Amino acid sequence: MDPEKSPFPSHPVELLAPARDLDCGIAAIDHGADAVYIGAPRYSARAAAGNDLAVIERLARYAHRYFARVYVALNTLLTDAELQEAAALAHDVWNAGADALIIQDMGLLECDLPPIALHASTQTDNRTVDKVRFLQQVGFSQVVLARELSLAEIGAIRAATTIPLECFVHGALCVCYSGRCYISDKVLGRSANRGECAQFCRHRYSLRDGSGKKLGRDRYFLSLKDLDLSQHLRELLAAGVSSFKIEGRLKDERYVKNVTAAYRLILDRLLEADGDRRRSSSGRCRFDFVPDPIRTFSRSGTDYFLVDRRNRPGSIDSPKATGQPVGTVDKVERQYFTIDTEMEINNGDGLCFFDRQGTLVGMKANRVEGSRIYPQEMAAIEPGTRIYRNFDSAFTRRLAASRDCRKIGIDLRVEETATGLRCVVFDEDGCTTTVAMPLEKIAAIAPGRIDEVVRRQMGKSGGTVFSVRHVAVAVDSSIHVPAAALNDLRRTALASHVETRLARHQRPTRKKEVGTAVWPAAETASLANITNERARCFYRRHGVTTFPPSAAALEMADDAPLMTCRYCLKRQLGICPKDNKDNAEIPEPLTLCDNTGCYELRFDCGRCEMLVLQSKKASP
Repeated sequence: MDPEKSPFPSHPVELLAPARDLDCGIAAIDHGADAVYIGAPRYSARAAAGNDLAVIERLARYAHRYFARVYVALNTLLTDAELQEAAALAHDVWNAGADALIIQDMGLLECDLPPIALHASTQTDNRTVDKVRFLQQVGFSQVVLARELSLAEIGAIRAATTIPLECFVHGALCVCYSGRCYISDKVLGRSANRGECAQFCRHRYSLRDGSGKKLGRDRYFLSLKDLDLSQHLRELLAAGVSSFKIEGRLKDERYVKNVTAAYRLILDRLLEADGDRRRSSSGRCRFDFVPDPIRTFSRSGTDYFLVDRRNRPGSIDSPKATGQPVGTVDKVERQYFTIDTEMEINNGDGLCFFDRQGTLVGMKANRVEGSRIYPQEMAAIEPGTRIYRNFDSAFTRRLAASRDCRKIGIDLRVEETATGLRCVVFDEDGCTTTVAMPLEKIAAIAPGRIDEVVRRQMGKSGGTVFSVRHVAVAVDSSIHVPAAALNDLRRTALASHVETRLARHQRPTRKKEVGTAVWPAAETASLANITNERARCFYRRHGVTTFPPSAAALEMADDAPLMTCRYCLKRQLGICPKDNKDNAEIPEPLTLCDNTGCYELRFDCGRCEMLVLQSKKASP
C-alpha cells in the first residue's frame, strides 16, 4: 500500500476529542476538535462522567457553529428494566441536538429510537472484517475499532467495508480487549461493561511461577503505557481511518486542550500536503502555546501493536503519570538537591522519581534557584537518580489562558441602500447572511474617508468565532457613518451569521439496514454480553440459533477467562520462548496475586493472546 495515498473511500477526516463536561467540550472544540464525545446522563461506559441534557444541548449549539459534531455515549449493557428508559433517553439526546449515539447494547436496535446516527462502541469488540461488515449492514454509521489492531488489520477491514472507521490514537489503554473484561464484575460486582470498571489492570501484583516461587518484586504487571500514535497518522490515513480519537472522558480541561491542539496541528499538515482529503468541520486554530502531550497526564507513550505485534507496551513500574524526563540528580544536600538539566524548572512544578525499591515518589518544587531544587519535603533521593516532571506549572498557566484560538474566516461587503446600509457576510463554507440597518444620511465634514472608517470598524471580530479576512466597501464617499452605527451593524451581522451556520448544520441520520445481515459465526464471544431479551431478539433475527452462556454465567465457571488480552506478560518480561528460545523454562502456570485474590495466566501462543482466570488453588 502506498503510504502517501489511500485507495479506500475518502470520508472527511475527523479529530474526535473527549468531553468530561461542558467546559472540556468547549475547550476541545476551541482547540481544533471536529467532533467531541460526551457521556449521556445515564448508561455511559464512564459512570462518573455523565452529563445532563442541558449540557449536551449547550455543547451541541457551540459545536455546530463550526459544523463540528457531538457524539453521546450511551454505551453500557442494559437490563430489560433499563432498556426502555435508555431508548427514551436517546430521544431526549436527539432533541438536545446530538449528532450520534455511541452504543454497545444491540437491544437498542430493537427499540423505538429517534433517527439519530449510531456508532458502534469499542466495547462491541470490533476486531475482524466480518464483525465490522455486519455492523455496517445493520445500520451503524461509524465503528470504533479495537485498540489492539495493526495497520494491516485495519487495512483489511477498510478494504472489505465502506463505513467510516474510528481509531483511538492517544490516551489510556485497557490491558484487555474492550468488552471482554469481566474481572471487575466477578470480584467486586462492578461491571466494566456497565461503566463501573475498578481498574484491576492498575493494581500492584506479586508474580509466582507454577512451583509457587515468587518472580521478582511486586509490580503493576497489567498496567500499560499510554497510547501515542502521533507519529503514525499518515499511515492510519492510508490504511483507511477517517476518525482519530483521543481517549479521556475522565481527564481535565488542560489535558483536552493540549492533546487536541497537538493532533490538530499534525492532521492539518497532513491534509494540506494531501490535497484530496478534507476535514469535517470549519475554522482554523492558532495557539499561544506549543502543544506537547507529555506535559499533561502521561505514563509515557507506546504505539501498542500498530506496527509491531511483539511490542512491550507495559508500564509495570507504576500506573501513575511520570510525565516528562527532565534530568538527573547531581548532588544532594539536607534541604535541596541539584539537577543536571537543560530544561527550566519552576516554583510549583511537580517532580517525581523511582526510589531504590522501584516505588514512584512525588514531590513539589517549592523553590528553584538555578539548578538547585528545594522540595516542599525532602525525599530520600540519591545522586544519579532520574527526575521526571509530572506537573508543569508554567505550561499549565499557558493552557489555562488559551481560549478564542479557533476562527472561521469571513469576508464582508458593506453597501449603501436607499434607507441606510447593508452588510453581506460570506464565510469559508459558502454560507451567506445579509442584514440591513436604517441610517440617516449626513454629509461628511471631511469627505473621502468612509472606506477607511468602514474597513476599520467592520474588520473587528474579537469575542466572536469569526476572523474577518477582507471588507469590501460600496458606500458614497460623501456621507458620514458614525462608528457606533458600524459597530451595531457588525455585531448584528456576525450574530445573524452564527444563526445562519446553525441552521445550515446537517445532522447525520440513522442508516437503514441493508439486506438480511447474518451474524458472523466466529463472533460467539460477543454473544456472552447479552443482558436483555431484546438483544436476544436482535441476534435471532440475524441468524443466531445457539447462545453461549451469559457473561454472568461464564464468571461462575472455573476456567472462564476474566480477561482476554493481546498484551503478553511473558513478552513484557523478556521470557517469551518465541523471542528467545534459550530462555530457561519457567514452571507454569504463572499466577498474579493482590489483595483481591490470585489470578492464573494462560498463554495462547498460536494466537499471541494471554488469558487471565481466577485461580482456585493459589492464595494471596
